[in-house]
Amino acid sequence: MTINSEDLLNSILDSLDRIEYIDPDDIPNIDLYMDQVTTFVDRRLRSSSRNPEEDKVLTKTMINNYAKNNLLPPPVKKKYSKEHILLLIFIYYFKGILSISDIQTLFRPITEEFFQNGQEFDLEDVYREIMSVGLEHVQTMKEDVKEKFKESERMFADAPEKNKAFLQKFSFICLLSHDVYVKRLMIEKLIDELAKENAASTNNSKDKNEKDKK
Repeated sequence: MTINSEDLLNSILDSLDRIEYIDPDDIPNIDLYMDQVTTFVDRRLRSSSRNPEEDKVLTKTMINNYAKNNLLPPPVKKKYSKEHILLLIFIYYFKGILSISDIQTLFRPITEEFFQNGQEFDLEDVYREIMSVGLEHVQTMKEDVKEKFKESERMFADAPEKNKAFLQKFSFICLLSHDVYVKRLMIEKLIDELAKENAASTNNSKDKNEKDKK
């Protein structure tokens, strides 16, 4: 039996359809206590976790760690706003591929410029635009997965029959992993550039403050 299995491919493609995006309109417009936040996020994103019956998408410990690492602004009177939840959703997607320090760098301009900024264009607008484009890319990702699957089927044609199925599946995993590896390198490069911009912005602000004091 080779990797050429309709059931396997369909299962993988179906998993892409199970990736759930939380619509901002579904997030309560009232501030929530921590227990309410964890319950809401866990219920809405559990279906896309690796082990839905066991995995916890969000816990109190996670939220406290995010706040401790300056990824999440402090709650007001122990209550979290809609924008806190939007940040938690972003963290959920980033934490699987980025370090805490990288997320800190990425979040600094977001929390400074768009978190509860009182402006017409705010964090919810940022979230809506990014997620809407992400949804549009699902079909493109499906086509890419299909192509990599077919490519892996063509590999190891001369391998021993007893090893062929494993080697083809291994190849499929490697092709997908290489894609992730290359994209992660690009993401890290972009974040390094953003860190330099953040540092330059901080230095400029310090210089301005020093001049204002004179």
